[in-house]
Amino acid sequence: MFINGEWIKSDNTFAVFNPANGEEIGQVTDGNREDARRAIDAAQAALPGWSALTVYQRSDYLRRAYELMIERKADLAALMTKEQGKPIKAAMAEVQYGADYLLWFAEEVKRSYGETIPSARPDQRFLVHHQPLGVVAAVTPWNYPVSMITRKVAPAIAAGCTIVLKPAEATPLCAIAIFEILQEVGVPAGVINLVTSNTPGPIGEEFCTNPVVKKLTFTGSTAVGKKLAQDAAPQLKRVSMELGGHAPFIVFDDADPIHAAKGAALVKFLNTGQACISPNRIFVQRSIIEPFLAEFENRIAKMRAGSGTEQGVNIGPLVNEAAVNKVNNQVVDAVEKGAKLHAGGKVLTEAGLDKGNFYAPTLLSGITEDMLIYREETFGPVAAVIPFDTQEEVLEKANDTNYGLAAYVYTQNLSRAMRMFEGLHFGMVGINDINPTSAAAPFGGMKESGLGREGAREGLMEYYETKLAGISI
Repeated sequence: MFINGEWIKSDNTFAVFNPANGEEIGQVTDGNREDARRAIDAAQAALPGWSALTVYQRSDYLRRAYELMIERKADLAALMTKEQGKPIKAAMAEVQYGADYLLWFAEEVKRSYGETIPSARPDQRFLVHHQPLGVVAAVTPWNYPVSMITRKVAPAIAAGCTIVLKPAEATPLCAIAIFEILQEVGVPAGVINLVTSNTPGPIGEEFCTNPVVKKLTFTGSTAVGKKLAQDAAPQLKRVSMELGGHAPFIVFDDADPIHAAKGAALVKFLNTGQACISPNRIFVQRSIIEPFLAEFENRIAKMRAGSGTEQGVNIGPLVNEAAVNKVNNQVVDAVEKGAKLHAGGKVLTEAGLDKGNFYAPTLLSGITEDMLIYREETFGPVAAVIPFDTQEEVLEKANDTNYGLAAYVYTQNLSRAMRMFEGLHFGMVGINDINPTSAAAPFGGMKESGLGREGAREGLMEYYETKLAGISI
């Protein structure tokens, strides 16, 4: 753990495993609620000095951390592949994406403008000022173990807040590596604090109930996010939640089905389907569904599962055995209820894959509303294809979910694209685009997919209080 500028070890540890082969790759200190409390106290003590720095001074720390992160890109990616399982090419892309947040907020914080507001009274002036919210508690997930940290830490400390982070218990080594970089560039003691733990419940309770913590930012499941928001509510604590998704991927008949199938396959199997923006329901207009399915099946046939360190591997392991069982249960349920299995549909055990948590890239068609996969987030490598006939029909079906994070639309009709963009109840819509994300763009969802936004100017404003001065002259 890293508390008040010092690395702390104890006899209480937990093991970290490689999900591709089950091998232990490290032991990490198992922190407790008292450790979280000490980290919060350290953050509170460091707050006055850190918030008093100019935005240019804070920006410089982030810029230097960005440079160091880029220098260590290959090493960080190799660690991520070993700890989280994603193929090395995808890990390299995530390190770059994570570093981008450091550089973006290093620059954006210099534009934290206030404003003056005209008054109806000639002897009055209004002045609006933004100041740091205070101590921030952050909880990050295992599926993007580097970029989800920088997406929270960078805007928090850029704004002048101090922070305590609890990383996912499956991927603490990546968090440690990022905090080593922040320490190396000289971020003052107490500004950033890291509490690793294999029992997250008590840490989360401390984050929610400790009055020193002024904001909780969480990325993870909707169920856990609701619990944390509920626990934080008695103090009216500010919360940001980036939660689950159930993304529709809509292909109209004026789109090229081959091009659309390529895009759908790329984003569906991104991080082996373990991404909150991965499409869960792929709606294809009936007249082009056959060529779409043929191309999708062709692309799956070329995919190779295995350890992310091996050349040519593009399907890594799932996070654990429970994830494999959940995915397989959805596939079995769909097939039993009449879905057609085009490819995959099984746990992978050959060629040494039995030592890890591997599931074959899978394609299903004929999905109906009574199947589990139609309603539940899959978080795995299963593509579920559903035919549709009209724009009105597909818009209603796409919006028929409690989730509202990402959606995708393939069409060459500009009017239809705009109507879908405006009509879909999702926070992000990719139009002929499978990657509608960037450090410069607001990331977040509607409905039960979350509260608030990360990235962009909106992501910085999440860490500010807005203060008004009314001045009589």
